Amino acid sequence: MITPASPQDLRIIAAQLGRVPRGVIGVAARCGGDAAGHPAVIASAPRLPGGEPFPTFYYLTCPAAVAAASHLEANGVMREAEALLETNPQIAAAYTRAHELYIRQRTQAGEAAGIGEVAEIAGVSAGGMPNRVKCFHALLGHSLAAGRGVNPIGDWVLDRLEQLPASNPHRWTPTTCAWKFDETVGEENR
Repeated sequence: MITPASPQDLRIIAAQLGRVPRGVIGVAARCGGDAAGHPAVIASAPRLPGGEPFPTFYYLTCPAAVAAASHLEANGVMREAEALLETNPQIAAAYTRAHELYIRQRTQAGEAAGIGEVAEIAGVSAGGMPNRVKCFHALLGHSLAAGRGVNPIGDWVLDRLEQLPASNPHRWTPTTCAWKFDETVGEENR
């Protein structure tokens, strides 16, 4: 469920991204397992304030989650996800459904925000859906925002991160996220 971003959320998101966030519709997922956790995923407008089309509706912001997804990508795990998509018809069908839902949700949020459908990104979702695996960050963000059982590859990425040994600095789960926002300096403090 997308909740409005509070002024504190926006400060945290700016620190996470290293810039002022644009087109934030709300917070789509949080770390910590409850409403008090810091933003992990934001819902972004399909057209940014400057007019630029923006297809990535669910945008992963938590630096620890971003680093964890980057670690998997850098270690060739994306090839395994591609092979899974190519060899498992049920996963491929669910991935197509996730793609369609992503577009519907982005369109609905755009309409609710008074933006409407953005023709330049019609039919485009994120992360390579529905036929490829292109970006673990986008797919993980979708799974965190939509919940398990919607995006099979995003769920698979989350499973891979949770299965890393506890001693691995790239192990990440939304409930055990160690990233902290330091209000006194306005930056992250690990």
